[in-house]
Amino acid sequence: MKNLAIFASGSGSNAERIVEYFATSQEVNVKLFLCNNPEAGVIQRAEKLQIPLVMFDRPAFKSGAVVKILQENQIDWVILAGFLWLVPKNVVEAFPNKIINIHPALLPKFGGKGMYGHFVHEAVVENKETESGITIHFVNEHYDEGAVIFQASYPVIPTDTPEDVAAKGQVLEHKHFPEVIEKIVLENN
Repeated sequence: MKNLAIFASGSGSNAERIVEYFATSQEVNVKLFLCNNPEAGVIQRAEKLQIPLVMFDRPAFKSGAVVKILQENQIDWVILAGFLWLVPKNVVEAFPNKIINIHPALLPKFGGKGMYGHFVHEAVVENKETESGITIHFVNEHYDEGAVIFQASYPVIPTDTPEDVAAKGQVLEHKHFPEVIEKIVLENN
């Protein structure tokens, strides 16, 4: 059984979808949620889903305390699902090529520091893009620069608002993220 820890800073819809996807799996288990935002919706989702949740702050993340929590819980893979902080070197080194993120654009476009959530969707609309999508990638020590695992796109039409773009992207996120996680985790025992 491979144990996943899901890091989330926001509503947690992707985290919930991942838990639902693996609910009956004999090979992959969502063992833990970790959150850095005391206002995040993922806190209520963790309670509803009966997944243990660990809150942490920046000093704990940088000091290695979070790595210790992951190791104590026998975590094999770290999944970032709407997690906004840059992952520090100690976490990347403790889980080499075992940290997966989802980004709401077709990287390398609209990636990097400050490019998350509505900022991405606003940039897509402002730049009059004709398509956008999602990127699932490995995590390194730089925002959105890890090796791409999977991309899926959707059309952006001239009348789309940032909210329309976000809604189209979320459909792809919920469809593909759990499947891609499963494939990568099971291929890399």
